[in-house]
Formats: sequence, C-alpha cells, structure tokens
Amino acid sequence: MDIKSTTPLSGLFRKSPFKPVQQHMRLAFNCICLLPPLLDALYRKDYEQLKEFAEEIIALESEADEIKQAFRLNMPNTLLLPVDRKDLLSLMSDQDHLADLAEEIAKVLLYRDMEVPDALKVILDELLEGTMEISVAAKDLIEQLDELLQVGFRGREQEKVSLMIAGVRRSEHNIDAIIHRVKRTLFEHERRLDPISVMFWYQLIDLLGGISDQAENIADRLLLFLSK
Repeated sequence: MDIKSTTPLSGLFRKSPFKPVQQHMRLAFNCICLLPPLLDALYRKDYEQLKEFAEEIIALESEADEIKQAFRLNMPNTLLLPVDRKDLLSLMSDQDHLADLAEEIAKVLLYRDMEVPDALKVILDELLEGTMEISVAAKDLIEQLDELLQVGFRGREQEKVSLMIAGVRRSEHNIDAIIHRVKRTLFEHERRLDPISVMFWYQLIDLLGGISDQAENIADRLLLFLSK
C-alpha cells in the first residue's frame, strides 16, 4: 500500500527511510531521561513531583506508540530500503521496549509509595548513570543511520559505527556487574525492609537492567545492518 500524502510520516519517508525510526528513538530516549529526576523525587519523598515525572513518561511512551503504529501501517512496499523491512520493524520494536521499560518503572513508583533504603542510594545512582550513558550511546547509533545510508553502509562511517557498537556492548557488560552489586546490597539489607517493598525493589532493578539489555539489542540490530 502506497503511503498517502496526508500521513504525518510521509514527509519523513521522503527525506529518509530512517527519519521515523530516529524520531521514535528520540521519544524513547526522552522517556529514559526522565528516570534520574523521577528517582531523585523519590529520594526526596516529593511524591507530587514524582507523579508529574511519571505521568510525563507515560505520555511520551504513548506518543512513541503512535509513531510505531503509524510506521508499521504506512511503510510503503514501493519504497526501496537499504535494509530489510522486517529488520527495520524489529529495530523499531527494540526501541519501543526502551520506552516500555521506562513506563513500567514510572508506573511502579506512581502506584506504590516506595522508600529508598540508604544502603542502595549510592549504588542506584551508579546504575542510573550507567543506564543514561548506554542510552545516549544507543541514541547516537540511531542518529548515524543517515550517514550510513549516504555511504552505502561502508567505509569510514561503517568503521565508526562498529566501534560505537563495541562500546555499547562493553557498557552493557559493566552494567551487568553493577546490577549484581545492587542486588547483593539489597539482599544484605532485605531483612530490615518490608518484604513487599523488597519484592518491588528487585523488580525495579530488573527493569533498569532491561534498559541496558535493550540498548545492546539495538546495537546488535545495527551490526546486522552492517553485515548485509
């Protein structure tokens, strides 16, 4: 089905087949950017501000969903793409999961009053910092798609992106080590905490860890593009 001129994504497709993907990634990244202030509000027990940040994440995730659905419905069969359509749709799904994870974190904190154990604060900040760094790296990879398209996914740009992919993989490995330390710290103090809160803290840690996993999935998806 040919894309209609009235479709909001039509102009983006005419500029580059990657523009809608990049627009979607920016929204997913914006969701993640709200996690540090969301957790900071939790640290300060400012539940009103926490609610504002959580609702903003949920709204951004919904906006990202709309772009994803429009992309799936309106990507024209007649468009000559430098990569397989299925791979491009899978990339969009990987990005969408980033926004989903941020939304899940926001909802846990929105619907349940949580307190941050003092023993977790320092190591949680380290995890948040690593999560932001790898998310920035994943976004930067997606921003390179236009340059890769111009050089036919070859040459110096390919080498540059390959190095960026390797960096994302190293970061994901480092974050895995941080998550292990966060869980170990929680385990050492869980007897002093409410059992239900402990359960939710393990869930939140896994959700934060899922962001780095998805960033690596995005990097691996781009590696697939380069190998074809």
